[in-house]
Amino acid sequence: MRILVVGAGAVGGYFGGRLAAAGQDVTFLVRAGRAEKLQRDGLVIRSPRGDLTLHDVKTILAGVSAEPFDVVLLSCKAYSLDDAIDSFAPFVGESTLILPMLNGMRHIDVLTQKFGETRVLGGQCVIAATLNADQQIVHLNDMHAVTFGELAGGVSERVQAIADAMADANFDVTVSENILLRMWEKWVFLATLAASTCLMRGSISDILAAPDGRRVIETLLREARAVAQESGFVMVPDFDARATQTLFTPSPLTASMLRDVENHSHTEADHILGDLISRGGEAQKTEQGLSLLRIAYSHLKTYEARQTRTS
Repeated sequence: MRILVVGAGAVGGYFGGRLAAAGQDVTFLVRAGRAEKLQRDGLVIRSPRGDLTLHDVKTILAGVSAEPFDVVLLSCKAYSLDDAIDSFAPFVGESTLILPMLNGMRHIDVLTQKFGETRVLGGQCVIAATLNADQQIVHLNDMHAVTFGELAGGVSERVQAIADAMADANFDVTVSENILLRMWEKWVFLATLAASTCLMRGSISDILAAPDGRRVIETLLREARAVAQESGFVMVPDFDARATQTLFTPSPLTASMLRDVENHSHTEADHILGDLISRGGEAQKTEQGLSLLRIAYSHLKTYEARQTRTS
């Protein structure tokens, strides 16, 4: 199975590196500078689950001619999706499967419109990782999981084949019979976490210690769940238990979107909050006319407008 990993950043580099180390045929689609760095220093992962230095990394540049790949593993930021599509589209053939691990749901609409529903899988990952100053991948905790499946549901032979290829790659792999629900669950959780930590500019511990802080998180979670339900996705009891444990237990947890704000970087506000709000319909109507999700989104768009003006 020939696997194309789009980019070799924190997420794609981590999972792609683990796959390559397990003996899979992995090629990274990268820019020239990153390709040179990988050839010189290798792909380096620092992780509580085991360090890895991968030499002789296979790379390819956009615009180069090559045979179609069997699987495209896509893990870019949502706002970079269009550029990513332009770079990997020439490597997509009739039987190529695209496995995206982006947040939210808008990318599924974009990918299926571009490549057709039969070529696109649903997917998500759970990992906290970043690139350090030397462009080494630093895994920040012990979670490293990929979940994927057919958009139409069920478990197909082609999905099982991908799972088999990932089986020995030293990260957790789950094939879901209802991947869209799993993606909506993550979206609801992530929207709640991002909206609360960005709006309040603090960690879960900071928010829970503030007056009415718990009510802020509860309200955001309720609003996000209502959008999911109106869209036909009802959260299961297991989701309630996991969300409650994470969102209402004091911890230093923040959303990566808050770190983006603190680093004066671009955010995924449009894809995590804006798109959720746009799908809300009746679920986003309140007596006051302005939900907390909308306030959090407006807060982030104000930040982005200021960044654009001062950059």
